Amino acid sequence: MSRSKTESFLKKTSHNKKVFILNLGCARNLVDAQVWGSLLKNKGYRVYEFDKKARGNVILNTCCFVEDAKKETIDALLDLMELKKKGQIKKLIVAGCFVKRYQKELLKEFKEIDALIGVLSLNNEGVVQSPFLMPAHYSYLKICESCYNHCSFCVIPSIKGNFISRNEKSILEEVAFLDQKGVKELNIVGQDITAYGMDIYKEKRLAKLLEKITAIVRNIRWIRLLYAFPAHITDELIDGIAKNEKICKYIDVPLQHINDTILKKMNRGISKEETIALIKKIRRQIPQAQLRTTFIVGFPGETEEMFQDLVDFVKETRFEKMGVFMYSKEEGTKAFSMPYQIDEETKKRRYDALMRVQQEISGVLQKKNMGKIIKVLIDEKLESEDNDYLGRSSYDAPEVDGVIYVHSKKKLKPGDFVDVKITDALEYDLAGEIV
Repeated sequence: MSRSKTESFLKKTSHNKKVFILNLGCARNLVDAQVWGSLLKNKGYRVYEFDKKARGNVILNTCCFVEDAKKETIDALLDLMELKKKGQIKKLIVAGCFVKRYQKELLKEFKEIDALIGVLSLNNEGVVQSPFLMPAHYSYLKICESCYNHCSFCVIPSIKGNFISRNEKSILEEVAFLDQKGVKELNIVGQDITAYGMDIYKEKRLAKLLEKITAIVRNIRWIRLLYAFPAHITDELIDGIAKNEKICKYIDVPLQHINDTILKKMNRGISKEETIALIKKIRRQIPQAQLRTTFIVGFPGETEEMFQDLVDFVKETRFEKMGVFMYSKEEGTKAFSMPYQIDEETKKRRYDALMRVQQEISGVLQKKNMGKIIKVLIDEKLESEDNDYLGRSSYDAPEVDGVIYVHSKKKLKPGDFVDVKITDALEYDLAGEIV
């Protein structure tokens, strides 16, 4: 969103200085919602996270990446429209990816909407996030927008436009601000952070950027990299992760598939052989690394043999963390019109089969943590218990991965780092006591 459009958006809520933001979708969307909140606060608005008791103006920040995200957006919109009919909501503003993709449909079908705002432009204007949508002890930092690769199944480039990197100066200014505010964990996000710099600096600059970030932080102890496109991971980046103690040895590499035929149809820019070599290199140079990945099952033309290729790869590689999606046929993508579309029943069967494989792997790997002492960042206190807390290790991204249940004889607060001895291992979570 341009500055002029932002000003226009602010004027649409001028009769009431109270604004509630309901954010849907991924962490990148959350960053946009934070920036909107900052813009509003700078104009004198009182900004809050939305809840059912909210009375005032509401911004719905939407997502439409896959079918489930679109359904979540429509459901939320219908709920908000009901609140507006009751007079609880004054102005309803809908923003984000869903608006960019379905603006005409929204204007036609939902008359209760007061304003439609598309996607927010990358924050190079020095607007600092106000951490009202997330805990004060961790934050997200978006360093790029859209994707450099244009995978055949993905709508993001058609919504977000061409890949763009945020300038280094604005990134470092925000990092310094967050560090001064006492943030303990910084999660660097973008659709393809490993392509950072390829547009404005004509080279992959993530490794150099990380060096500059880690050189200026004092309070931030964990820096996590989210969404590292495999074809863009450099030796320099792997070496930097290995040597820099502030960078979590948690590498989120969305592989999507392993069969060469499917990878080529997906336009992933990497082969099975290259993928296996990359994983071996990471595990050789960063022995303590844990890998998180995602896969898509039921892509057009995926045969049983191709799916079995994926299953065998997962069994052999033994990812510490893994997510699976059923292919979502999205209009505007090259895969939408591909022949040999897979029926929903087959997609679901393959999804269940691959998840069962991962559940077994995860169970075995989790048990290896028994008796270990792990550094844990406390996120919150469990309300029902006097001495129990929820926390995460450096291998657990917020809202995505498992948690560690912590029993402590002393009072803790969010943002505390503690050493926890693991006493129980669940399928995806751990439990332990303060050492």
